[in-house]
Amino acid sequence: MDTLFYMFLVSGFIAVVLLLEGGLLMWNSYQGPEARTIGRRLRALSAGDHGDAHGALFKERSLSQMPAMARLLLHVPRVHQLDLLLMQSGSSWTVARVFGMSAAFGVIGFVAMTSLHLSMWWLPPAVAGAAAALPLLWILHCRRQRLHNFDQQLPEALDLISRAMRAGHAFPGALQMVAEESPNPIGSEFRTTFEEVNYGISVKDAMLNLATRVPSTDLRYFVIAVMIQRETGGNLAELLGNISALMRARFKLLGTIRVLSTEGRLSAWILTLLPIGTAFMINLVNPGFMEILWTDETGLKMLQTTVVMMAFGIFAMWRIVKIRV
Repeated sequence: MDTLFYMFLVSGFIAVVLLLEGGLLMWNSYQGPEARTIGRRLRALSAGDHGDAHGALFKERSLSQMPAMARLLLHVPRVHQLDLLLMQSGSSWTVARVFGMSAAFGVIGFVAMTSLHLSMWWLPPAVAGAAAALPLLWILHCRRQRLHNFDQQLPEALDLISRAMRAGHAFPGALQMVAEESPNPIGSEFRTTFEEVNYGISVKDAMLNLATRVPSTDLRYFVIAVMIQRETGGNLAELLGNISALMRARFKLLGTIRVLSTEGRLSAWILTLLPIGTAFMINLVNPGFMEILWTDETGLKMLQTTVVMMAFGIFAMWRIVKIRV
């Protein structure tokens, strides 16, 4: 009896150990470092359409974690442009998640405005549309911030490539040095480019994929310089050094312009927020004073005209203070 009891304990112990080992292996298969690396490579390949012909297949699989939803999203027009936008923003969201969040925000905005029982029938759909656009606006903000950080890091990366090539390293080795020594986002993008070259994709296609994933004007100068040098020859290290110096001079000029246009941007913000703030304070002090604007037909027309004129004014001021270098 004691022997059977001890055998039962040993068997139970082995079963628990095997169960824990199986759970650990399953976790590594889906959430481990190797799985994350493979997922990052698949997402990177899904953003470009150059080189390997299997890129479209990877793109389709990255639309959603559920195969049925991914097949359904393939019929949505321009869904791959949204997938590319997600890749450029550096977000881990999928296309299905963006659609789900947009639908949820739209429904919440519509229900919230409907519960107020306002006489303006067009206000709930308008608020629902604005709320549904919030996830896309957030993605665009992340994309703009990521591209700004990439442009700021690019001159240092070009200098590093130039020094590495002067020291005798090949161009793929210089890309690897940038990938290992530079912070994100430029480190991750150059790591993806190096892995593509290392896996057998031509340097031209890898450069085109990089320009597709990162729509930066400064990066296109680098890509064009590399492609021309590989076709015609020349001193690529010196050329990259000149491009880096040109980028730094452009950033310096852009900083000067931003300082000189600060007053204009501040005036634009004040002129934009002043009518809204004034209307809010008047309605807070005397709630019945402005009710005629949304209860009377003439007041509604005046309010709509005011909103349209303010929109044109905001657009004009935005174009005046936006100076491209």
